[in-house]
Amino acid sequence: MTVLLPFPVDWLGGAPSGLAYDEWDGRAPLPAAARDAELYVQPYLVGMVAVDVIAEMPALRVIQTLTAGVDHVRSAVPPGVTLCNARGVHDASTAELAVGLIIAAQRGLGDFVRAQADGRWELGGIRPALADATVLVLGYGSIGGALERRLEGFEVELIRVASRPREGVHGVDELPSLLSRADVVVVLVPLTEATRGMVDAAFLARMCDGALLVNVSRGAVVDTDALVAETTAGRLRAALDVTDPEPLPPEHALWRSPGVLITPHAGGASTAMEPRMRRLVTGQLERYARGAPLVNVVVAGARYPAV
Repeated sequence: MTVLLPFPVDWLGGAPSGLAYDEWDGRAPLPAAARDAELYVQPYLVGMVAVDVIAEMPALRVIQTLTAGVDHVRSAVPPGVTLCNARGVHDASTAELAVGLIIAAQRGLGDFVRAQADGRWELGGIRPALADATVLVLGYGSIGGALERRLEGFEVELIRVASRPREGVHGVDELPSLLSRADVVVVLVPLTEATRGMVDAAFLARMCDGALLVNVSRGAVVDTDALVAETTAGRLRAALDVTDPEPLPPEHALWRSPGVLITPHAGGASTAMEPRMRRLVTGQLERYARGAPLVNVVVAGARYPAV
């Protein structure tokens, strides 16, 4: 059973025996062994090339992404192939960045950095605190839980919203009545046909004046033109780790819109990622070698009928 990894197998520090390993980092030519690969661990952040090569793997049974989102690969998954995501790998990093973006936007750290470059000591008035704010988490899953744990101690009120209601969590159908209560709205939903453009003009209009929109999910969840209209008018603010389009062109209005803070899709890119990635991939390989059920299955395929 051949496994195609995006890193040397020794990097895992203990891959299971009984599997044949080959390496492809998404930059070198695809090795000939890829045609025999049954399990393909996609390289992280190498663009669509990691998706395009799937068509060259006729023996494929399982695709394991290293991203939590699978919108980039889902349509390319062949019939019968199982698709697994990296749920849990980026929880700590993404939640940490979300907190950083909230604090930076609320306390005006971007203004202070720009003032420092000019040697200006400039307070700029009283800034909104995170303390006493109401934070609405849209897409309350594993990253939402990680965000909540990191917000404990900041003295905030948390509103949890998910696709379906459960104890302590509102359903997305309640969102219109909840948005006006929030000082900060953090978007954590995956990109699907149901969520594409869900943060539209109507959604933004329901947010209260001066509220902060934080997007650490996917750029296309937000209607960019509608957001630019609200931030340009000064009614809303935004802290964005993802944008639509992405990367954001230098001439795009979002760069210069007042009250907007932008980071370059850096949510998962921290030292917390690697140990969690090792644990996930090693665990999946051990399950695959035993023919056991895999975790994080997004699309169940008949070619790996583990139950």
